[in-house]
Amino acid sequence: MKTAILLFAVFVMVALPKQSDAQLLKKLKDKVNKAIAPASTTTTDQTTGSSTTTDATGKPTNKGGGGLKNTPPPDVNEQISDAEKAHLAAQYSDARYSLQQALIGIEIQLGREMLKSLPDPVAGLAKDTTQDKVVSAQWGWSNLTIQRVYTDKKDKQLTVTIGNNGLYSGFVTMYFNNAYGVQANADNQNMKQVKVKGNKAIIQYDDSKGYTLIVPIGQASMIVWEAINFADETEVMNAANTFDIDGIKKQMGEQ
Repeated sequence: MKTAILLFAVFVMVALPKQSDAQLLKKLKDKVNKAIAPASTTTTDQTTGSSTTTDATGKPTNKGGGGLKNTPPPDVNEQISDAEKAHLAAQYSDARYSLQQALIGIEIQLGREMLKSLPDPVAGLAKDTTQDKVVSAQWGWSNLTIQRVYTDKKDKQLTVTIGNNGLYSGFVTMYFNNAYGVQANADNQNMKQVKVKGNKAIIQYDDSKGYTLIVPIGQASMIVWEAINFADETEVMNAANTFDIDGIKKQMGEQ
């Protein structure tokens, strides 16, 4: 659309008789305003005075709602009981579903216990429990993700993620299989291999994201620290060393 407007402007300037600059600018302005008009429109009922906003397709635009309420994690004992009943009744699909729910409940309990065991503070940063996350996408540790944020409430922050992290899992596999080329400039590497409490790890630096430190703790699980506005890699390593990595491995069943 913008390209068409520019071509129109060239046509007006070259092919048509000369006009004043003010007239030409006004025509162009009208064309631009028409081209970038909002996709939604608001109409007012003259009888009731109520207004309705619609998008480009004519559908109403949602103005609000009650949202979704938080629900407690599945009750493990209840789900196991339901699975037994469904199995006895030869309702195998229902039995499988209840067992899946029971495993999700166990994982969420595990995640919450693990959050309680994490250190506080870390690198002078206090934990922000409002950002705690325990996510079980299905069942099995490869689908469990536990996350905590430490912050000074200004511009310094450390986020630790435990469990499956699809964003980094492929990257870690390639690196340790020597399929990932490391920056050759040894004086200014943006990624290198290190060790955290005897565990092989990768640390990476990016000007826009800060430091990322990754410790694999199983075939699909890892611990990832994302450090924003840390002074240097030493400060990041010191922060990671305050975590009980062996304890995390044990809780995750990786040791």
